[in-house]
Amino acid sequence: MKTAITKHQQGLTLIELMIAIVLGLFIMAGIIGLFINSKQSYRIQENSSRLQENSRFAMFFITKDLRMADYWGCLGTTENIDNNLNADATFNLFTNAIVGEDNNATVDLTIDGTDVITIKGTFGSAPYVTQQPATTSASIKVEDNSGLGLHDIVLVTDCLDGDIFQITNDPTVGNAGFDNLIHNIGNAGSPTPGNTDKPLRKKYGTDAQVYKLNFATYSIRENPSGQPSLYRSINGGNASELIEGVENMQILYGEDTDNDKTPNYYLPAGSAGLNMNNVVSIKVSLLMRSVEENLTSQNIPYTIPGQVTVTPTDGALRRVFTSTIAIRNRLP
Repeated sequence: MKTAITKHQQGLTLIELMIAIVLGLFIMAGIIGLFINSKQSYRIQENSSRLQENSRFAMFFITKDLRMADYWGCLGTTENIDNNLNADATFNLFTNAIVGEDNNATVDLTIDGTDVITIKGTFGSAPYVTQQPATTSASIKVEDNSGLGLHDIVLVTDCLDGDIFQITNDPTVGNAGFDNLIHNIGNAGSPTPGNTDKPLRKKYGTDAQVYKLNFATYSIRENPSGQPSLYRSINGGNASELIEGVENMQILYGEDTDNDKTPNYYLPAGSAGLNMNNVVSIKVSLLMRSVEENLTSQNIPYTIPGQVTVTPTDGALRRVFTSTIAIRNRLP
């Protein structure tokens, strides 16, 4: 009887090992490719969502102020308003409710080639005067918790006349049941401009209201991280960053030339023949850019209304958002 000898495998041949390594490399490459594609898709989706969200907030801020441009309380006009402030570049021309700059090229913090707009008027709730002052130089008493504060620049009006002045005290201190607005001359110890006159046009009665002035300037600047952003300055103060990723702002002004409260055409600021006092609507275009670059595999061109088509090369996501905003206080 012969005994069968069973041979057991003791290892892998070189060919088998090489085949296993190659198969492993293919599998690993597939996993890595899937991971890279998933990460890239996530980056694109995240940046796209952030871009759209930033555009909504940017348009919200601009639209809110534009709609209130040229609002002077119940007066409806600036003809009967006295400006009691010291000479100041910001407030001397307070009657120009809309001021624009097309394609900034000056040496300042604003990014060259972007537009700048300043909207003037009043905003917020307006507390009523609670007691007629004894003289035109006396302080003005208004409703308690008025929201008015030291150094605020305000307009008091009774729908017939108005006065602009700066509050020179803290209205909430030392009073019970009302806020007291003092308007002394000068600006010692307070920000500019201060008051040049103390007497007002009249002794405003209890039918008068006090409004805060809102001179808002929007511009495009670089933030500390080097990202282009939308900035806003209130009443000539330091500009504050609102939304990052706003690369350009272009504005066209719709002028009504036949008094039918409908724009006859849209022109950039500074165009020959454009009268800003007849502007009844404004078309704002914002070029939004993703914070991250190298997101797209192809260069995607974009076009801002009234501008040439541009094809960027940094791979960032870009999208143009345009909105036409009516100036409510210039419409029937």
